[in-house]
Amino acid sequence: MSVSHPNDAYLHLHRSFGWEVPAQFNMAEACCGRWARSPQHAAQTAVIEHVAGQAQGRRWTFKQLQEAANALSLQLVELGVRAGERVAIVLPQRFETAVAYMAVLQMGAVAMPLSMLFGAEALAFRLQDSQAKVALCDEVSAPVLRPLQTACPSLQAVFNVTTDLKKGPHKLARFVPVTTLADAPAVLIYTSGTTGNPKGALIPHRAMIGNLTGFVCSQNWFGFDALAGVSAKRKPGQASSTLPAGSSAVFWSPADWAWTGGLLDALMPSLYFGRPIVAFNGRFSPEIAFEILHTHAVTHSFLFPTALKAMMKSFPQPRQHYKLHLQAVMSAGEAVGDAVFAYCRDQMGVVVNEMFGQTEINYVVGNCHLFWPARPGSMGRSYPGHQVAVMDSAGRLCAPGESGEVVVNRLDMHGQPDPVFFLGYWNNPKATQDKYSGDWCHTGDVAMQDAQGYFWYQGRTDDMFKAAGYRIGPGEIENCLVKHAAVANAAVVPKPDAQRGALVKAYVVMSADCLHARAKAKDPDAFDAQTRQDLQQHVRGLLAPYEYPKEIEFIAQLPMTTTGKVQRRILRLQEESRVAKAA
Repeated sequence: MSVSHPNDAYLHLHRSFGWEVPAQFNMAEACCGRWARSPQHAAQTAVIEHVAGQAQGRRWTFKQLQEAANALSLQLVELGVRAGERVAIVLPQRFETAVAYMAVLQMGAVAMPLSMLFGAEALAFRLQDSQAKVALCDEVSAPVLRPLQTACPSLQAVFNVTTDLKKGPHKLARFVPVTTLADAPAVLIYTSGTTGNPKGALIPHRAMIGNLTGFVCSQNWFGFDALAGVSAKRKPGQASSTLPAGSSAVFWSPADWAWTGGLLDALMPSLYFGRPIVAFNGRFSPEIAFEILHTHAVTHSFLFPTALKAMMKSFPQPRQHYKLHLQAVMSAGEAVGDAVFAYCRDQMGVVVNEMFGQTEINYVVGNCHLFWPARPGSMGRSYPGHQVAVMDSAGRLCAPGESGEVVVNRLDMHGQPDPVFFLGYWNNPKATQDKYSGDWCHTGDVAMQDAQGYFWYQGRTDDMFKAAGYRIGPGEIENCLVKHAAVANAAVVPKPDAQRGALVKAYVVMSADCLHARAKAKDPDAFDAQTRQDLQQHVRGLLAPYEYPKEIEFIAQLPMTTTGKVQRRILRLQEESRVAKAA
């Protein structure tokens, strides 16, 4: 790798870094217990609940968080929960959710986050598969969970933390946290299950340490004054005059705390550094997003590309309406694209740091604008402590410029174990074995790595397709479409075709301005036809001739996962079904 940028400290950071993982480590102790015991920090704010119309919102300190967690831990003990047993957490972003995680983890039990958006069938599968003993819920999720106890015999109790906790032991009741090994299981998170049933990824306590380099880098050295927890052989980079003050950091992300991106990329690392995180229990909208950023002087955030696209379309010049204090924005889940990248830089005043990871191995690739230049469209370089490469279908590591599957090694560049790795899939040794080729862990994502170590995302292996002999990656076409004023969001999938094998089809969500113009049009069908032609010409003028969408279908909204990713698989299956019926 070569270094050509005057502020590029990447090689120094990567080569000088080494993991120091203690034999005993517990996420709850690191994220709350130690702060609650500190006279200097116990009264510092841990969680801020955003309330529309209230400038300060509702605030809780680390001491209050720990006292509530102790009370809940005692009640879970009374319910028979022991170390290693699974406790489901079906809660939105709110103070009680943070309490639930701290309470379960400090017991040595395994926290199993479940999204509030899951239906009864999805919840029942995960509860039954994990053999969860207790489900922690609120007034919204309780009525959904209680009827499932019949089908889930291991589920002994459904506990409403918003009401039942108040009836429990006194808040000053003493609970003694369990000492856990760093390798002990901490969190069981089920993957999205795009093929077959969802798989439960078992995450150890040490993964918190493995995540820290990616979090700190993607957030431009978040919590720099507390870096004692990120062990390195020497301090990387001493540009302290340009570093954000850790004492001023306030974090917010709309990412669900039941998802890796919300739990391990937002809630837990913010608390690890003793800094407050904003919680909002409500539906995302660009207006709410900017209101939260403005009201709470948010300095750091994780905003997935779908959210940034919506914010860009709704507020092209946000600083005319809101005061922003952003020092870093991380984005992941989909490619950001140069249009959104430019918007963040020019209009939000922050260079977005793209990140790539998975539930099983979080935070392995990304950018850190502070210490190495971000390149628009690139998902970044491997973060310090992680050894990442590209592998072809024959199991050979690819040369720079060649496309292949992104793979991550169990060992770092010094030959030491990488603590970010999951323990395996819950009760599924075959799936765990299939995840690896030797020490290389497969991600299922296709990318190219250039000579400087930057990775360029090309899509999921199951999202790539061939049309008329050309290999098509949907991301580039979608990014191109979003640049057009008529488009709020887009998804590209193959449509089966007898002559070409497949043709490029785009599903497009019209922007608010375009919908307004359509409502005024005398002939909406003619308006749609003209818009399709405009979009096709737009793509033709910017990409290769074979990449423009031969068909465009307008849709009210794209199918999305609970983590903000477009579910192209649903659209692809829809096209296959339509063609089959027509035949």
